[in-house]
Amino acid sequence: MAGGETGRVAVITGATGGVGAAVARALSRAGYSLVLTAPSMEKLSALASQLKGPCTVIEGNLSDESLPETLLYAALDRFGRCDICFNNGALFEAGIIETVDIERLISMVRVNVEGSFRVAYVFVKHFVSEGAGHLVNVSSAVGSSSRPTAYAATQRAIEVLSDALVAELDDGDVLVTCIQPGLVKTGAHHRWEIGPEGASGAGYPLEPEDFARMVLFILEETAGGRNANQHFEQSSSAAIDQSVEESRHAVPAEPEMKGAESVEPAHEDAADAGFLQDEA
Repeated sequence: MAGGETGRVAVITGATGGVGAAVARALSRAGYSLVLTAPSMEKLSALASQLKGPCTVIEGNLSDESLPETLLYAALDRFGRCDICFNNGALFEAGIIETVDIERLISMVRVNVEGSFRVAYVFVKHFVSEGAGHLVNVSSAVGSSSRPTAYAATQRAIEVLSDALVAELDDGDVLVTCIQPGLVKTGAHHRWEIGPEGASGAGYPLEPEDFARMVLFILEETAGGRNANQHFEQSSSAAIDQSVEESRHAVPAEPEMKGAESVEPAHEDAADAGFLQDEA
C-alpha cells in the first residue's frame, strides 16, 4: 500500500507518551504515513483514531530484542518503504542508594540503552542499504546536566551513540539528528519532574506540540538530502521560537479521524509494569 500525501514513512517508538503522540499527530497532519509502537494497545488505538493519515500500530516494549525488526518490516510490508525513525522510547527510574530498586534500575538501562541502540542500528543499517534515511534520537538535557542520575547516564549514552553514528556515516545521505530537550510538559512526565514554571532555572517548559513542530521542521528542512547530522539542545520554549514559527504552517490545527491497522508482535510485553514510556 502506498504511503500518505508526502510519500514518506516514519516509525515512532514510545508513541503514546506526550512527546511521541504530539510528533505522531504533527507528522500525520503533514502527510506522513506512520508505524507506531508503545506498550499499551489501548493507548495506541486511541492515538490512531486521532490521526489524519494511514498508520500501523504495534504493541511492544523495547526490552524485546525483536521489536526493531518488527517495526521495520511493518513499514516495508504496508508502505513499501521507511524514511524516518523517531527513536524516542525510554523509561525513568530513580532512587537513593539505600532504597533504589536495582532490578527496576537495570530494566531502565536495558530499555534506554540496549533497546534504543538496537532501534538505531537496525534502522541505520536499512537506511545505508537504501542510500537514504533519517534517524532522530531523543535524549534529554539532563544527560549533560549538573544533576547526574542513572537515568541521565542512559541519556548521555544516546548522545554519544549519535556522535559515533555521525562520524561513521560522514557526509552521506543517511542522516542522524539527536535532540536534547529540556523541560517538556506531559501528562505523566518521566524525563524530569517539573515544578513551578521557571523554578528549576531552565526556563519555561515546552509544550509537546512545540517540540513536535520542531521535529517536523527538522525533517522538512532535511527532506531534500541536506545534512542533518547534528545535535539540537533546547532547554526552554523561547529557545525554539524561531523553529516553531517557521514550521507552524506545516501543522494544521485540527486532525481528521482515520482508523489504523493493528499488528501484534509474537512476543508479549512483560517488562514495562510500573514504568512510563516516552515522555521526552
